[in-house]
Formats: sequence, structure tokens, C-alpha cells
Amino acid sequence: MKSLFLTLLLLAFGAVSFAQTNDTAKSKLEENHPAVADRLDEATKMLKDIFAAPDQGVPSELLAKAKCVIAIPNEKKAAFGIGGNYGRGFATCRLSNNSAAWSAPAPVFLGGGSWGAQIGGKSTDILMLVMNDKGAQQLLSSKFKIGADASAAAGPVGRTAAASTNWKLDSEILTYSRSKGLFAGIDINGAEIKQDDKTTKDLYSSVVPFQQILNGQVRTPASARDFIAEIHRDFAEARASK
Repeated sequence: MKSLFLTLLLLAFGAVSFAQTNDTAKSKLEENHPAVADRLDEATKMLKDIFAAPDQGVPSELLAKAKCVIAIPNEKKAAFGIGGNYGRGFATCRLSNNSAAWSAPAPVFLGGGSWGAQIGGKSTDILMLVMNDKGAQQLLSSKFKIGADASAAAGPVGRTAAASTNWKLDSEILTYSRSKGLFAGIDINGAEIKQDDKTTKDLYSSVVPFQQILNGQVRTPASARDFIAEIHRDFAEARASK
């Protein structure tokens, strides 16, 4: 009985220490790079809001099969009449085909195209699911154009919608947007995804190569654990429900 009490005490102490470490790391990021800390929070909240929808969300079958996820919160229209759209966010990939573990987040920049006009609004959340190895390899290259280097399609909406839209499963990337509370598949062909070097340096203290981050060679920073925990929660639940 005494040993059980000591074990529980040690576990509780470890949990408190972990939380304190996480909070300290997050505070440092907020102090030194507030824009990056805010973006991580926005990406985490974006995922929570999207996956909280009981019926009008991403089909569970697709979540269970996704190789990588890219979350771009608050994508914006380019200023000064230049046209196009841009946004910054984070990508993460499964560490193996059957794994529930995900890589550390790799900061990404999304630019080009004018897809914002399809839904409207000054800012739009963009969610991308990379569905197969070819799409994942394009992402690992650290720069590729959607629709040219990797085939893409607007993703189906509805927890059980995938079965009736099998043609979409042939696409390497499925794309979604959320604007003014409306969640829908969206065509963003022509947009370019590349590594966000500045945010990478802010988050990891150096410009770590994209491939090293997404292949699991880099530990998730404590400040980004909430984001990865949300990915794990959403996608693990999808696999469990299959």
C-alpha cells in the first residue's frame, strides 16, 4: 500500500513538473516570438473547432488514412491590390503508417492563388490532409505547388461522406477551408507550400531542414505540445472509430 502511494505521488509530481516545463517554454516563446506563439494557439483552436462539429466535419475514414496534416489559421488576402492569398501555419506527419505518433510541427508558408473568393471573408482557415506517400514526399521536399507537383481536390464534408466520394481518395491532398463559420472543401490548385524559414528559426533556434522535422528526427518543442496533442487526439479517435 505504501509503495502504491509513493508511485502515485511520483506520477503526480512528474505531471506537475511536465506542466510547469510546458508553461515555461510557452512563456519564453510568447516573450521572444509572440507571433509564433499566437499562431500555434490559433492553429490548435482551429483544429478543436473543426473537429468539434458532430456531422459537418472531415470524414473519419480520411482522418484515419491521412499521412500528414497542414493547418493554416487565418489565411489572408494579399494586400495592396496584388491579388492572391497567403498564410503561415504548421505541418506534421505520422511517424509510420500504423503509428499514432506524430512528428514535431514544421512551420509552412502558403502563397499564391485566389481561393479566398470562393467563400469570402477577410481571413480563412485552411486545412490540408496529405493522403498518400507521394504527397508526403512532395511535402518533405520543403517546396511544392498544389495541383502541379501533387494532385489535390476539395475534400468531402460529413463524417461518413468518403464512401460515396471515392474519386476524391485518389488525390494526394484533400483541402478544406473555414470562413465565417462555414466549413467546406475548397480548390486551392496553384498555391505553393514551402518551409517558413523565419518561423522555423524562431521555434527551433535554427533553420532545421523540413525533412528532419517531419521524419521525427527533431523533438516537439514544449511550446508546441498542445498543437501536437490536438492532432493526436483528433486523428487517434478517427482510427479508433474505424
